[in-house]
Amino acid sequence: MDARRQLHDIGAAVSSDFVKNRSILSFEEYTQLFLGAPPQQLRNAAQYLTDAIDHFGVEQVPHPTGKIRRFKIFDPTPDEPDVRVAGQEEVQNAIYRLLGNFVRAAQVNKLIFLHGPNGSAKSSLVESLKRGLELYSQTPQGAQYTFNWIFPSEKLVKGSIGFGGEKGSGSSGALTSFAHLEAEDIEVRITNPLREHPLLLIPLKERRRLIEGALGGRSDLIVPSVLLEGQLSHKSKKIYDALLASYAGDYLKVLRHVQVERFYYSRRYLAGIASVEPQMSVDAAYHQVTADRTQANLPPSLHSTVLFEPHGALVNANRGLIEYADLLKRPLEAFKYLLGFCETGEVPLEHFTLQLDEVLIASSNEKHLAAFKELPDFASFKGRIELVRVPYLRRWKVEREIYDAQVNPRTVGRHVAPHATAVAAMWATLTRFKKPLADRYPQEARALIERLSPMEKLRLFQDGEAPDRLTLQQQKELKKLLPALYEESDAWPNYEGRSGASAREIKTALFNAAQSNEHESLHPLAVLKELAGLVRDKSVYEFLQQEIVDGYHDHAEFVRVVEEQYLEWTDREVRESMGLVSEGQYEELFERYVQMVSAWVKGERVMNRITGQAEKPDEGRLGEFEGYVMPKGDDAKEFRKGLIATVGAWRIDNPEGQVEYRRIFPDLFKRLSDHFYDQRKRTLRINAENTLKYLGDERASLSAKDQAQVKQTLEQMKSKYGHTEASARDAIVFLMKKRYT
Repeated sequence: MDARRQLHDIGAAVSSDFVKNRSILSFEEYTQLFLGAPPQQLRNAAQYLTDAIDHFGVEQVPHPTGKIRRFKIFDPTPDEPDVRVAGQEEVQNAIYRLLGNFVRAAQVNKLIFLHGPNGSAKSSLVESLKRGLELYSQTPQGAQYTFNWIFPSEKLVKGSIGFGGEKGSGSSGALTSFAHLEAEDIEVRITNPLREHPLLLIPLKERRRLIEGALGGRSDLIVPSVLLEGQLSHKSKKIYDALLASYAGDYLKVLRHVQVERFYYSRRYLAGIASVEPQMSVDAAYHQVTADRTQANLPPSLHSTVLFEPHGALVNANRGLIEYADLLKRPLEAFKYLLGFCETGEVPLEHFTLQLDEVLIASSNEKHLAAFKELPDFASFKGRIELVRVPYLRRWKVEREIYDAQVNPRTVGRHVAPHATAVAAMWATLTRFKKPLADRYPQEARALIERLSPMEKLRLFQDGEAPDRLTLQQQKELKKLLPALYEESDAWPNYEGRSGASAREIKTALFNAAQSNEHESLHPLAVLKELAGLVRDKSVYEFLQQEIVDGYHDHAEFVRVVEEQYLEWTDREVRESMGLVSEGQYEELFERYVQMVSAWVKGERVMNRITGQAEKPDEGRLGEFEGYVMPKGDDAKEFRKGLIATVGAWRIDNPEGQVEYRRIFPDLFKRLSDHFYDQRKRTLRINAENTLKYLGDERASLSAKDQAQVKQTLEQMKSKYGHTEASARDAIVFLMKKRYT
């Protein structure tokens, strides 16, 4: 491979991208770009961030209150799979609404304040927005521009550098812009740390006229105040005034020194994105450019001009986003400047005032916010901040997404057995629930709410699954109350999701479990053991000190409850892997039952598969099946009518495809499965014992038929559920110990 040829090809690709992305423009070229697409160039920080969010798209996802909009900017990307937000769609929509308010107000006039318990994804939400800004700025529609000042060398001009007539002035060979000069022809290039908008170079009155003309009377576009009323920064204004004076007021000659440059948002290089940690230093400062000896080549006319260049987090974030992480951990005096900055977008420094355009997002935990509210200064901040609550997740499958993304064979160095992250997510979610207040609900529903256990609440929030112990009518009533239940504590200071186990603590428990010597993989049994140990350490975890109320906050009991759920999952997987009853058989039996019930409700006949004759639905067969699946106490006639009505409602919402009975009636399928399990319990025990013999030292004692059965079972547990032989053995041993001895 030829190194020179490789470098030549790389260089050609870089040059091509540079030209294609229009990275360097003269001011005239930029003005033409602006006139061709005014909306793209007339964006402040809030509009740009809104466009970045829109760029990634949205989708409707299930939620306890109905379908809800999720923004894909918060989803993982191939390059950064760990930068993601599981759930929190309510928070996403709240942030988007606030940005929309800023756009309509034509300026960012408030600070978005994310508050919630530690580890509730506040930082992850902001990190996703930062990454989104980076990626969007690399697209054609996300192109952003600023400008630099260019002063050519003596070879191109006579007299003072950058001032005085050009060589060949007045001839056809005169330069119209210094923007595209080669590096060796440039004496000084003064960059723009604030990344000011190029349109600010146009005087205010003429700028407004240009914008109005470019929009052509459009009323659907709100022009940001920073572009209608904004002024150049101190340094740029000093250079502009010096050039204008040198050229005797010739504005077009001043513009020759302007080089418009495309910039890209960057977390690493602090371009349009900055994060302020709770340190003691201020967030903006400046230094004197003309006192810096490295700037000795500045044009003589600028030597007598004092130039100050700002720097700091506020400067880095201009035209983008600044994050104040754990804001309230800083002394109040360190961020009092936000009172004025949030409202005016200006920060006064000793020699000048910074005019900035950036979205401000701060975060804090609930303890610090509660203390802050007690201070007299909170009244001043109240009107300048928008509080957005970020609670812990209350849907365990969404919680599991956090762990599945970060706890895998690559990070733990071993196989992750099925349900290892599921049991952790389920336990964490249970610790966050509060007992519902039954008195807030209709009289006829209070008994249902009062008896709702933490595990039943967990299933209801996750999949809308009502308890099996209820009649079909009671289940319907409870499901109708689901949105109210989910939002019950939203107005409470001590809201549901404010306390409980954090994702950080659970991840630590998972990583600890991965080091267990009792298992060859990260196994659910090791996770349960870690959780049991965590529960005993009440002095470390504040949520463990809560009073138990009717089963709520009983964190030790939750370990046992989750263990029982793990047994249910394992039992089902082992049964199905052994081929005793397939899922298809359940579906077929249930479908035949629904067909018979449908005919019974309509007073129609059904075809007898054996005789081929049309007959009335067999009451005996219907009753036998209902003995398996119907809740005790239900009236058979009402049960049948309710079942057909539920199927009909589902079909209205899903007119295409097959009816998904298992999805509509998960509780009935569970009862059906349990019935067949009871019938085959002895066979299951024998097969499980054979499996353990096969995996142990007694393989030779098994017949060829039994060995073939075991091999099939293990293959199914591997291919269908993701087990290894070792994790399958551990699961079956535990199952046998708990249920088959």
